[in-house]
Amino acid sequence: MSKLNPKQQEAMTYVSGPLLVLAGAGSGKTSVITQKIAYLIEQCNVPAERITAVTFTNKAAREMKARVSSLMPKEKTRGLTVSTFHQFGLQFLRYELLHTPLKGNFSIMDADDSKRLLMELMMRDNLSGAESRELVGKAIKFISDWKNDLIEPEKAMETLDDPEDMIFATLYALYERNLRAYNAVDFDDLIVLPAKILRENAQLRDKWQNRIRYLLVDEYQDTNTAQYELIKLIVGPTGKFTVVGDDDQSIYAWRGARPENMALLKEDFPKLKVIKLEQNYRSTNRILNAANTVIMNNEHLFEKALWSDKGQGEKIRIINCRNDDDESERVAKEIITHKLRHGNEWEQYAVLYRSNFQARMLEAQLRQLQIPYKLSGGQSFFARSEIKDVMGYLRLILNPEDDSAFLRIVNTPKRGLGPATLEKLGLFSQEHNISLLASCTHGGLSHVLPIKAYSTLKEFGDFIEHYTRELDQHPDPVPLVRQMIDETGYIDFVRSDSKTPQQEKNRLDNIEVLYTSIQALINRAEDDDDKTIDAVIRKLVLLDMLEQQQEEENTNKVNLMTLHAAKGLEFDFVYIMGLEEELLPHRNSIIAETIEEERRLMYVGITRARRELTLTLAAQRRGGGQMRTTTQSRFLEELPEEHLDWPANAKKKKAERDPTVVANEYMSNIKALLKQKNK
Repeated sequence: MSKLNPKQQEAMTYVSGPLLVLAGAGSGKTSVITQKIAYLIEQCNVPAERITAVTFTNKAAREMKARVSSLMPKEKTRGLTVSTFHQFGLQFLRYELLHTPLKGNFSIMDADDSKRLLMELMMRDNLSGAESRELVGKAIKFISDWKNDLIEPEKAMETLDDPEDMIFATLYALYERNLRAYNAVDFDDLIVLPAKILRENAQLRDKWQNRIRYLLVDEYQDTNTAQYELIKLIVGPTGKFTVVGDDDQSIYAWRGARPENMALLKEDFPKLKVIKLEQNYRSTNRILNAANTVIMNNEHLFEKALWSDKGQGEKIRIINCRNDDDESERVAKEIITHKLRHGNEWEQYAVLYRSNFQARMLEAQLRQLQIPYKLSGGQSFFARSEIKDVMGYLRLILNPEDDSAFLRIVNTPKRGLGPATLEKLGLFSQEHNISLLASCTHGGLSHVLPIKAYSTLKEFGDFIEHYTRELDQHPDPVPLVRQMIDETGYIDFVRSDSKTPQQEKNRLDNIEVLYTSIQALINRAEDDDDKTIDAVIRKLVLLDMLEQQQEEENTNKVNLMTLHAAKGLEFDFVYIMGLEEELLPHRNSIIAETIEEERRLMYVGITRARRELTLTLAAQRRGGGQMRTTTQSRFLEELPEEHLDWPANAKKKKAERDPTVVANEYMSNIKALLKQKNK
């Protein structure tokens, strides 16, 4: 085991009651969690299958698993659960299927599928056109918040003040009804359903509390109400758990995270022990002093101050720019000059910003200077709608039980099937215990639906079944896939749906890239079994595409990303752009008076830097087609002056000094020089 500092050691060995580890940025929290798992197994004789560790991302879960594997032999970790909250919820629903309203082949709707369903429901209620497009985002937010706060559809109305919002409570009820008719769950349900089931079933609760003898939770500050409820129900009154978090890095309130869950822990578990990890292993002390000084302006439940043994380090540079063009140019030139001067790698540099639009000008400057870069947090290739649509067809051909894929493509391109028809189809499939696709070709469906709707669905079902047979074991499947997509009319749909010729070209090019990727996977396969379209599509479906893409692109490039996307990462040289009021802090947070969250975002940005930190701001910035004068961010004023290299501010201060004082100082200096000369 690697050496832990005294506080880390204390956190690892404390197992007698509930524990909150308050882990500052870069304080080695993953080491504490993974070594605690090893300690529980080897020193406390807790069987691995009785330990569960949950976190928020696949990447974090993979890293945790890898670290545990390096600490102890494989046979000792057999049965250990290390997963994301949502993977844990999915596993629970599969185990306890009988206690859910679902059938075994239930589908998981992604955000895109949920959006599509809501759009259709709105159109059915005559909220069509532009108005529904504006409302759908609001509806998704309302429904997700209600779910994460464990509020049932029938209670949703009671939480509203504005009569105009009542429509969302009605939509919530319709949306839930349709989900169940389709035998589907959405992303939120993976947490909400297990929490509800455990809350309502004491026998099941006892079973899971006995099953999980020790629970570890990473990034606890990001939990929402449903996740905290799930934690409480799993650990029970004994509270055999360790949660690790940092209230100063809680930056996801907009998606339901509640930093106040830290305070609730103290209330719900009076014997809670708190251990602070304040030694930082990442940054220099100037960077940490800046982070500490900024975050001190927030109210705190727990006080902490980060420190490091890495020395003072370089001062934090602040660069004032004329406008946003100048800012992008300065940052790009700063990076190339610094790299050439010090012989660094491109990947050591990161540029962070509050909003995605800030990257556009910077990208142009980097391309001009031939600086390689990768853009994180943007849309992945596999998240594009045209790719998801084509993959939907392929998924359904591969697995006729995939109701989620069916729902995505049955009306893409439009086949004249409205939500009412699909709801009846969903109820029919549930009644006969068959998939939605199998229902399309079931003779009994003709008694439920009007003849036109029935004919359309039967034709669609026959079409999919035909290609399922054709593609099975076909020696050259790609031309057949191409033919199938052409026959659906999807390519014509893309052409008519695209708003510009460039968009049309990009979308059609993306589909070509997908065909090429499928062919490449077939060509690379060594086994004949891996050359089938079946095997290839399975491979594509199972991989986390976004992460796969990021890993493939993890080459020597400058990193560009939003401050939100940067959480959990670190870089030697960090640039944060746009230190202006209404940008950082964001205009919405100023209006809503949620500045504290923006300050935490600033804190996260500062603590990404290992060696050097540079902040930039523009005197003018383009907005709404015209240049606007900006005001420098309040966060700049909160930084400790002694740790800053800020030429523009020094110049300004000099200019602002009293002329009489300046004149007197000048005369005194002259007199001192003359005196010295006469000696």
